[in-house]
Amino acid sequence: MEQQIIVAGFGGQGVLLMGQLLAYAGMLEGQEVSWMPSYGPEMRGGSANCAVVISDRPVGSPKVEDATAVIAMNRPSMEQFEKNVVPGGGLLYNSSLIEVKPTRDDIRVVAVPCNDIAQELGNARVANMVMLGAYIELTKLFPMDALVEALRHKLGPSKEKLIPLNRKAMEAGAACVHKA
Repeated sequence: MEQQIIVAGFGGQGVLLMGQLLAYAGMLEGQEVSWMPSYGPEMRGGSANCAVVISDRPVGSPKVEDATAVIAMNRPSMEQFEKNVVPGGGLLYNSSLIEVKPTRDDIRVVAVPCNDIAQELGNARVANMVMLGAYIELTKLFPMDALVEALRHKLGPSKEKLIPLNRKAMEAGAACVHKA
């Protein structure tokens, strides 16, 4: 079993963090992982993406061209990476910011209103966690607890208080998959 994932969006949307959390959670679950970021020189607003490979065997290359899943947080990212999803793979897109629908009918498409849900939860910065929850629910790659533990590791003890809100965001994202 191998998952090859592209996570993409604008800088500042937490795209690279999403990839790091997926890779770290994969490690916690005993999987082989790789994470390769790609971003422009801009701090915020430029494009950012990362490739994540999670596998039960050694990862030969961190590069992802034939993705089992693409997570698109903005329209340019969806337009750029939709073609990379293998037939039967998944495309999750942030329907709060992307008003057009994907064009392919040979993949599973899940619209997740990440920004809207994050606003309802009272913090726009958890939109990425909403999307991660949807991805984990769609793929059943590993338990959500592994993702929460990865977040706990990344945030450190000083930001432990942020875990409940982020978990709530992940659960709200997971609920979107059931509605799709």
